[in-house]
Amino acid sequence: MWIGKKLWRPLVVAGVAAGAGLIMAPTLVGAAVGFAGSLSKVSVVASTVPADGDVNPYGVAVAPTTTGRLVAGDVLVSNFNDGANLQGTGETIVEVSPAGGVMTFAHLFPGDVPGACPGGIGLTTALVALRSGWVVVGSLPTRDGTSATMKAGCLIVLNPWGTAVETISGPPINGPWDMTALDGGSSALLFVSNVLNGTVAASPNVVDRGTVVRIGLVFSAASAPVVTSKTVIGEGFPEVTSASALVVGPTGLGLGRDGSLYVADTETNRIAVIHDAITPTGAGGGTSLSNGGALNGPLGLAIAPDGDILTVNGGNGNLVEITPGGVQVAVRVLDNTSEPPLPNGNGTLFGLAVAPDQHSLYFVDDGTNTLNLAS
Repeated sequence: MWIGKKLWRPLVVAGVAAGAGLIMAPTLVGAAVGFAGSLSKVSVVASTVPADGDVNPYGVAVAPTTTGRLVAGDVLVSNFNDGANLQGTGETIVEVSPAGGVMTFAHLFPGDVPGACPGGIGLTTALVALRSGWVVVGSLPTRDGTSATMKAGCLIVLNPWGTAVETISGPPINGPWDMTALDGGSSALLFVSNVLNGTVAASPNVVDRGTVVRIGLVFSAASAPVVTSKTVIGEGFPEVTSASALVVGPTGLGLGRDGSLYVADTETNRIAVIHDAITPTGAGGGTSLSNGGALNGPLGLAIAPDGDILTVNGGNGNLVEITPGGVQVAVRVLDNTSEPPLPNGNGTLFGLAVAPDQHSLYFVDDGTNTLNLAS
């Protein structure tokens, strides 16, 4: 196991059997198996370690268009650790083709990033690729890989050639941890979870100040995005520093068909929902959609083609599927590797994205530093 990577204290989950194989088949409710129920195997697409040795892959985004270095259907992966395996110091985004070809899409040196990004570079799970070719990635940097040196960071906007052209920083951006987007072609809404609102000052205590911020952008293929609004639409999520996990707080985000935003509330072990996330001006902690059960420290989150919520657990190697009504309908093991005394797949799964074929799922495994495909 990588020293310094996220390690998770296991939660006891009742009624969920551990599978002996790579994928396990039992469902949690009746015969409904949904998207996850169709997945029967996992294959390694490629290593996510670039030439500079960065490790700990976090963010996953599928390129929707071919322009610049981007090829439609390729997968972008952001690395959170540097070659010395210090958290919050990774500077690279790799681009992986479906056939397993790998190139470095971007190497972001702090001095080359235009605009403010307090603390430097430490690329997080917050990663989106827009149809116009613009790519946005979050940075939650540290000086030495410890939570005591975490800084506010920023969102970094890159052009299709992987060059940083601007940053989005300052309140309410504070430790951007994950992100999803509503892509309008010439405009977009970014939804960003933030985990550093009072977290370091309160350490080692939990503080209920994690936020979700909606950011409006307008742009064209030739002109860089311009921020039109920043609105806190969710707040009060628990967040806490961790000697092994660096920081724990609201992580994965996914936007449903009806405009509901689903949030993986990691510390509370639930999936929350912010209804009508596209238009609200107020903020709250979201309504609990699903608690406990097969959830075990949910991290990355994506929306299945049928509208169900897919999330991966930090406490084990499982994928959990939940309906918009809150019913946990399926569980699959994505990683059953083991390193005693940790349980199978503990702390290895983060970013995920539905593949363009709409029948398979890309996900990163930071225990092996690989991009994988469940199909």
